[in-house]
Amino acid sequence: MSDKVANWKFSEEIIVEPEAITRARQQSLELGIDPVSPAVGAQAAVVAAATGANTMIEIGTGVGVSGLWLLMGARNATLTSIDTELDHQQHARTNFSDAGISTNRARFITGRALDVLPRMNDNSYDIVFIDADPAQVIEYVEHGLRMARPGGTVLVAHALWRGRVANPAQRDDISTGYRTLLSEIASSSAVISALSPVGDGLLQMTKIHA
Repeated sequence: MSDKVANWKFSEEIIVEPEAITRARQQSLELGIDPVSPAVGAQAAVVAAATGANTMIEIGTGVGVSGLWLLMGARNATLTSIDTELDHQQHARTNFSDAGISTNRARFITGRALDVLPRMNDNSYDIVFIDADPAQVIEYVEHGLRMARPGGTVLVAHALWRGRVANPAQRDDISTGYRTLLSEIASSSAVISALSPVGDGLLQMTKIHA
């Protein structure tokens, strides 16, 4: 095992995940959903806490793993969560309740994200978390940067997509799309960005101006 792989493995295993999130993670796997890794969740929680987030939105509810991490980091925030799967959102409601999160802190919207997002207000969210259809990631990020307030942060899970993005020989549409996104964001003057290799990659973009 290389030092880099050992570091990656250690960064995942050192996380102490709350029991409610561990249960939601197991439920995700049973339903065939790929949840964010513990280290990605923990990083999202740190960003939410450091931002002092009050308003957050996530694209891709799953059964609530990422939402639980975000709300754990920002304990006074509200979260709007969008997903096409009503059944998954019902599980997320239950998981939030089991974690002691009051119902007025989470709003669930069932629908196709690209239909819902145009109705969301500009410059309104402290955190935008994206973990949904990877084929649409560029469109999601465009909406995310529009919706984030100046000083707000857009987080994109799976930004290294199964380890394929770093390999230029991988030319499938999803890997190429992430590679294009990362290249464009790295050269953008509208954000300060960083790419973390934990989990399947976490792209972090803080919006400098509207």
